[in-house]
Amino acid sequence: MGGAITITGAARALRDGSTTSVALTRRALAQADALDARLGVYLTRFDEYALGRAEAADRDLAAGIDRGPMHGIPIGIKDIVAMAEGPTTAQSLVLDPEWGAGRDAIVVERLKAAGAVITGKLTTMEFACGIPDHDKPFPIPRNPWNPERYAGGSSSGSGSGVASGMMLGAVGTDTAGSIRLPAIFCGVSGLKPTFGRVPNAGCTPMGYSMDHVGPLARSARDCAVFLQAIAGGDERDPYAVDLPVPDFLASAHGSLAGVRVGVARDLFGPGDDPAVRPAFEAAIAVLATLGATVVEIVLPLYDEMSAAAFLIQTCEGMAYHLPDLRSRWTDYFAGSRRLLGLGALFSGADYVQAQRARRVAQRELAALFTGVDVIATPGASQAATLLSRMEKEGAASLIGVLHTAYWNAVGNPALTVPMGFNAEGLPLSLQLGARPFDETLLVQVGDAYQQATDWHLIIPPLATGAHHR
Repeated sequence: MGGAITITGAARALRDGSTTSVALTRRALAQADALDARLGVYLTRFDEYALGRAEAADRDLAAGIDRGPMHGIPIGIKDIVAMAEGPTTAQSLVLDPEWGAGRDAIVVERLKAAGAVITGKLTTMEFACGIPDHDKPFPIPRNPWNPERYAGGSSSGSGSGVASGMMLGAVGTDTAGSIRLPAIFCGVSGLKPTFGRVPNAGCTPMGYSMDHVGPLARSARDCAVFLQAIAGGDERDPYAVDLPVPDFLASAHGSLAGVRVGVARDLFGPGDDPAVRPAFEAAIAVLATLGATVVEIVLPLYDEMSAAAFLIQTCEGMAYHLPDLRSRWTDYFAGSRRLLGLGALFSGADYVQAQRARRVAQRELAALFTGVDVIATPGASQAATLLSRMEKEGAASLIGVLHTAYWNAVGNPALTVPMGFNAEGLPLSLQLGARPFDETLLVQVGDAYQQATDWHLIIPPLATGAHHR
């Protein structure tokens, strides 16, 4: 299997005998051996455990035991998600080493039951917030398209790891874009499910009312089979919604006939990378050729929801971290201190008003969705920023660049898929949003687009053939 390997392609190859889980896992680990010193993807590797799981997966498949499309697939886990085989650090000096010790988060339980091969715990921004900090003893996650650039956060290792071939998929979490931003910047696909579709229990919280767990993978189709394995309610998680889990690939047949795509062109601005709008218009044209009807729309309360998402995650993050912030201030990353500390500057009234505004936006968005089925925006107005710029400017370097937080505030599902490159060879992405719990339609649109394009299959030059070195 040469070139970019997808989960769904690997699943077929496992079943027709043209590859094995051990071969897939060894290839992924070899990529990590070759590249991770430069890219900072892993905090902890589970090589022996992974190879043991791969051997077991091959034995099961040979015996006719098939646990589904994730069976035998090497994946990584963001290190704010507990896993019994190793520590959960949240990439922080602050988290109690006993937090999560010896237990699996619900999503990890489900992935193990699905036969996935977990290769290790992946780098993140500290507690899923802030920016990289060179003064702390953790790897700096880097972008495989250019290691001097940001991999996106906070699921940084997840995005970089999938893009560079160190795994075929990865668990990420998303409070304001932390699944989709690494997918955007690293040129892979990322799916933030509807709030409550996947249990959060076993993950360190950032924003209780906006945290989402979901997949990063090479394609929308891959994200669908990954989500299939982890979705569904659980009584251990009060936020998880107990709804039937549909077949997320049920409508993925390549045609978009009858699908109405609302296009939000008002998000473009003078500071955009000049390649973004042409790439976006080309992507919309592809959707139209596949049968979609294109409708011009404006997202209701867009600026208000972007602001509300920031305020709410900051206040809810402060609520979780307050005791440690008081006693261990300097142990936190500088960027985390800046972000979480802002929570002390907002009042209870500010928080309540932001939550009230969310309800208004949800109602207005639901009304908009009576006239369209999917909403398309650029994922970000610029490609991955330089790490050196982030060091100087902090998270301010990303203000106005990202178009992800809106979907956290309203809770609807959102998918990002690659749509091209800028003049410097850095990935750009299309973002799609849908009605609550309509991930099936998102996958249909994303998969149809990816059947007609190959942006998602292009591998960073740094990663090409790295496992042979």
